[in-house]
Amino acid sequence: MGRVTERRRVLRFRDGTSSYRPDTLATEEPMEIRVGGRPLTVTMRTPGDDFDLAAGFLVSEGVVCTADNVAGIRYCAGATSDGGNTYNVVDVALGPGVAAPDASLERNFYTTSSCGLCGKASLDAVRTRTTWTVADDPLRIGPEMLTALPDRLRAAQRVFDSTGGLHAAGLFTADGEMLCLREDVGRHNAVDKVVGHALRSGMLPLRESVLMVSGRASFELVQKALMAGIPMLAAVSAPSSLAVDLAAENGLTLVGFLRGTSMNIYAGTERVRPEHRVRVS
Repeated sequence: MGRVTERRRVLRFRDGTSSYRPDTLATEEPMEIRVGGRPLTVTMRTPGDDFDLAAGFLVSEGVVCTADNVAGIRYCAGATSDGGNTYNVVDVALGPGVAAPDASLERNFYTTSSCGLCGKASLDAVRTRTTWTVADDPLRIGPEMLTALPDRLRAAQRVFDSTGGLHAAGLFTADGEMLCLREDVGRHNAVDKVVGHALRSGMLPLRESVLMVSGRASFELVQKALMAGIPMLAAVSAPSSLAVDLAAENGLTLVGFLRGTSMNIYAGTERVRPEHRVRVS
C-alpha cells in the first residue's frame, strides 16, 4: 500500500537564520480506475481509502447508486511489467444488470488533484443526471451548529497536522455528529472517498446530512453532493457562480465562508433556522 506521507530534506529560513531539516509532505500518486477491466480514468490522489474513492467516483458519474450495484473492488495484480503490484490500479466489478459507463464519460486526460472536471470528454457530460432529489429533504439546522462544524472537521484531520497540505471532507448529521471524514490532496477526491464509504455502507441517499469541506465550493462538489442525495454543502471558502446556480436549481443548501461565527448562505436558506429575526437590506 502507498504511504500517506513522505519525508523530504528542506532548507528552512526563520527569524533571520537558516537550517536544513526534514519536512513531512502529503503523498500524491496516480490511481487508475478500471470498470470490468476497462480503463476509465486516472486521478492524482493521496493513497488510502482507494476503494471508497473508486466507488464514490462512480456515484458522481451516475454509474452506480446503491451498494448492490458494486459486486467487488480489487487492486490489479501485475500492474507493472515485472508483475509487481503498485496498488495504484483499482478495478471495479459492477453488479448484475448494471450498465458499464458510457464512452462519453471516459476522460481524455488524467484528472488532477485540484480539478476533477479538466479531463471531461465533453462539457455536455458535466451536468450529470441525479438519481435522487434533495429539494424536499427535511433537514433543518441552526447557525450555531453550522459554525461548530469547521472546528470539528479540523480536529479530526490527522494527516493535516503533520503536513498542512491536505483537504478534508466530513459528513455530519443535523446534530453535529460526524459520520465520516476523509482527507486527500484533492478536494474532489476527499468528497468521493466520503461518498464511496457511504455507498459501500448502504447509506445512500444521504438524507438529512451536511457535507463540510475544507476548501472552496466548486460546481463539481455541488454535483457530487447532489448525486449522493446530500441536501447541504458547507465550505470554509467561497463558492463559484456556477456552483450557486446548480445548488439553487436543484434545491440544495449552499453555505460558504463558514468561519468563526459568520457564514454566507447562497441557496436553500430555508434549511438554516436562525434564532433571531433576519434583517433585510
